[in-house]
Amino acid sequence: MSDTQDKATAATPLSDDGRGPVSIDDGNQPAVKPVIAAKAAKRANASVIGMLIALLLCVLAFLPVVLMNPAPKSNGYKPNVDVAGSAANAKDVAGFTPVAPDTGDTFSPNYARWMSGTGDGVPTWEVGYLTPKQAFIGIVQTRKANPTWIFQQTGNAPVTGTRSAGGHDWELHDTAKGTRSMVLNYRGTTIILSGTAGLDEFSTLAAAVVKAVDAAPIPSPDASTKPGATVSQTATPTP
Repeated sequence: MSDTQDKATAATPLSDDGRGPVSIDDGNQPAVKPVIAAKAAKRANASVIGMLIALLLCVLAFLPVVLMNPAPKSNGYKPNVDVAGSAANAKDVAGFTPVAPDTGDTFSPNYARWMSGTGDGVPTWEVGYLTPKQAFIGIVQTRKANPTWIFQQTGNAPVTGTRSAGGHDWELHDTAKGTRSMVLNYRGTTIILSGTAGLDEFSTLAAAVVKAVDAAPIPSPDASTKPGATVSQTATPTP
């Protein structure tokens, strides 16, 4: 072997196991970049454009449906309950003028009915209202209240004080569970307001109730409730 061959062999590094030369990475070689064929690139772009067109067509197809069905108005549905008319119909059987407070458009009635009281012996005039703050207050009025009946109507809640409304002090019962009642004995009947509304809305409705009672004649002592009579006008289930 010549000296030239020995030098060439010595200049070539071997692998760790000595079986072959180690390839040498020449840092001067440029990095190899993948090349996408023109047809493949064209197909990829066509798929993306097709998806965008399909999405646009879906939006255009559903747009008329959305425009023809606008969102419901915020004031919602108001049942057609004639409280004054129902009260007039119940007047003869009640033996007094059932209260029909003028609440304008602020309180929305959802039922008005006369209950004969066949179960507990206490015939009642009942009206339910949805308040401006979307809470509930029910009115119960009778000539034959008793302590047990009042206790039941107020949810067994204790008396926690009084609340002035309409120029009168109403007895306040609070359950501390989000429901409360206001009780007033006035002009020959007992009136109870019960519900989940705040005291401000209770006071507003109570003032309208007192005004309505003041406008009605005082029931005569000999007026009696006719048994078995029922007058009802209900638009939604009782809360």
